[in-house]
Amino acid sequence: MGRIVNTTYMTLDGDITNMQDWHFDYLGDESLAAAQAQLYGSDALIMGRATYDGFFPAWSAQAGDEFADRMNGIRKYVVSSTLQDPEWTNTSVINGDDVVEQIRRIKADTERDILQYGFGSVTRLMLANGLVDEVRIWLHPVLSGKAAPSDLLYRDLPQTRFTLGGVETHRTGMVILSYSPA
Repeated sequence: MGRIVNTTYMTLDGDITNMQDWHFDYLGDESLAAAQAQLYGSDALIMGRATYDGFFPAWSAQAGDEFADRMNGIRKYVVSSTLQDPEWTNTSVINGDDVVEQIRRIKADTERDILQYGFGSVTRLMLANGLVDEVRIWLHPVLSGKAAPSDLLYRDLPQTRFTLGGVETHRTGMVILSYSPA
């Protein structure tokens, strides 16, 4: 059975949305190695429609790069009630009344990790139903200073406790915090 691993990039003030303004300043050899390890340790990606709409044009336009080729070739699942015919290679749509059960089946049929980028409604649905096995916060040492409430990690949801599984500190000051639901 696979594990669902959520990976979320975040600033010290909780911004998870405006990555173009702060994320790229903290990239380096260590973050590339960490990103490769989590992508290559996964058999699939799961995402919501907003992530699909951002990832598809960005990654499908790249070829010949090892990381991009992996993103394009890996099995992808999009939870969406509006996406009908995805153009991105190896993409299936999860929709209907039994989304949670469909995700459970995918998890049961997948050997290694199922990676999810970002923290939105799909993450909250999976957390509420006990489907997320690990949350990795890539904490960037910067205050965004411009995030609107909808840009923050915070959402109104039931309290969920976690156990710290690991801390990876990078020379850039970025820290990857790994947590499992308690």
